[in-house]
Amino acid sequence: MEFQKIGQMSLKNSGGFVARIQFSYIDADGEKFLSKQGDNITLGVTKTIDPGDLGVPDGAMVYMHVFVVWGRDNEAHQVFSYKKGNKTIANYMISGTTLNNDLGLIDVTQ
Repeated sequence: MEFQKIGQMSLKNSGGFVARIQFSYIDADGEKFLSKQGDNITLGVTKTIDPGDLGVPDGAMVYMHVFVVWGRDNEAHQVFSYKKGNKTIANYMISGTTLNNDLGLIDVTQ
């Protein structure tokens, strides 16, 4: 099965909490891992990051995983194939509260 290739993911924080981008990824051996965390993202801020900058290997299957400070983390259901240098960006938004938040894919842009 072929998954859409992306080179970056973005997260807009529309929730009343601090969030950090993190990625869940599956390596070539089929094992699932969590990447390092990005910087704090506060209410109203959008950040875009290359998964490789947080330790995701090129070619891995990758999911957006959001670390919510003092709250419930959230992981997207959509999976993408990470390709270093690819210009495609998967754009996400998280909203709600620390313990009751929603993470959704907004769109995928070139």
